[in-house]
Amino acid sequence: MELTYSDVQNILKIIDEAPSLEEIDLVYGGFRLHVVRNGAGGSKPLTITQARETLADRATPAAAIAPPRAGTAAAVAVPDGMVAIRAPMLGTFYRAPAPGEKPFVEEGQRVCADDTVCLIEVMKLFNSIRAGVDGEVVKIIAENGGLVEFDQPLILIAPGAQGRS
Repeated sequence: MELTYSDVQNILKIIDEAPSLEEIDLVYGGFRLHVVRNGAGGSKPLTITQARETLADRATPAAAIAPPRAGTAAAVAVPDGMVAIRAPMLGTFYRAPAPGEKPFVEEGQRVCADDTVCLIEVMKLFNSIRAGVDGEVVKIIAENGGLVEFDQPLILIAPGAQGRS
């Protein structure tokens, strides 16, 4: 799996929104990103703005980025009448708020649109993922602790049923 231009933009956005983060060196396969905020460190690495401009110059055209391969988790078909809660970013999927704690949701459980159903961790930042629809959890597709791709279906919900009573 390769990082897309969009993935890198999302990483830069997360870095930009983390005020306590002064410097990061991200290595993923053959890709390396070194970002420094406010000139921290001894060398002259790119600022966040310079990194974005550099990436824009080297952007891979969308047509050159391969679609998900058949058989990958991102290629899961969503049955008619179901709503898929999809990963808004690349990261690690967690069903519970902490190891050993009760999962946010279980199959068969009714949820409300504002209920947190899982977490996705990206670079030690945990992002709460909401159901987005009232209904019943039909299937949890993603593996706890597993890597998920952008737009990958995580959980299937049968909409229309009232949330928790």
